[in-house]
Amino acid sequence: MKEAEKKMNEKNKVRVGDKLAIHCYKHDGKLHQLCNEAIVLDIDDEKIVVANNKAKLTERDGRSYHAKEPAILFFYKKHWFNIIGQLKKYGLFYYCNIATPYIIDGKIIKYIDYDLDLRVFPDGGFKILDYNEYNYHKKIMHYPKEIQLIVKRELSSLIDMKKRKEGPFNRYEIKKYYEIYRNMTKYLKK
Repeated sequence: MKEAEKKMNEKNKVRVGDKLAIHCYKHDGKLHQLCNEAIVLDIDDEKIVVANNKAKLTERDGRSYHAKEPAILFFYKKHWFNIIGQLKKYGLFYYCNIATPYIIDGKIIKYIDYDLDLRVFPDGGFKILDYNEYNYHKKIMHYPKEIQLIVKRELSSLIDMKKRKEGPFNRYEIKKYYEIYRNMTKYLKK
């Protein structure tokens, strides 16, 4: 392996317990949203799972706010979506972004958001959000046909995953990772 590649791999080496930031971009390369902190709970060949509690989010225009609850976030290497389990006082909600597979750049998780979102409610119902935003951005940013096909396929795959209650849609997965997060943050505070 070349020396530069070796240094790059070391730079991007992420371990359980590391604190990362999350950067969301749009197709035109512009930064869309920042999340200040996510603690790595698990990482393998398929995904990285991170968590935060009342994280600070900063929008493209500089406005910032804090989430109101803890969240468990799943980013995938081969799927064009990410899944956020939001542990609200009145139930487990999911917010899912149709987005590119993630990359790690230093201590930052990066991905490109493709507008469409899936919102899943505690009763299992769901709704697809932001069709208008997708159609608008598709036109002005000239999404290639290949990306349009991937977006459509991955949205269907995400809905199927939800219907089968697989991965994060199995409540026990969220509970398991939330317990890991709580134990980890107790340890980190000591």
